[in-house]
Amino acid sequence: MMFRILLAEDERGMREYLTRALERSGYDVTAVDRGTAAIPLLENERFDLLLTDIVMPEMDGIELAQRAGEMAPDLRVMFITGFAAVTLRAGESLPNARVLSKPFHLRELVREVDRMFEREVAPGGRG
Repeated sequence: MMFRILLAEDERGMREYLTRALERSGYDVTAVDRGTAAIPLLENERFDLLLTDIVMPEMDGIELAQRAGEMAPDLRVMFITGFAAVTLRAGESLPNARVLSKPFHLRELVREVDRMFEREVAPGGRG
């Protein structure tokens, strides 16, 4: 079974870079360039992980993650950010989300994502 990742990242180069790295590691990635574009996808499809930048136009990643959590309570969340202060706010709002600080190596990102799925391989899970 292939895990599905919804990636929200407003910076095009970064978005393409992350998508390629995750696809090469065997994930099914759907990428959008803003949080508001992620909402209709979350309403209509099932994802295993929301990977979102925190600082984005229109809707930030924290608000997106909160909305996503209402729609899909078992969705895992990982934030990527270059701002330390924002990281603290993310931790307060969504204590079980992972935060990966930029700059990071793709290997690190993939390892963190792998780890999120490893931790929760429950027997007899739906899917």
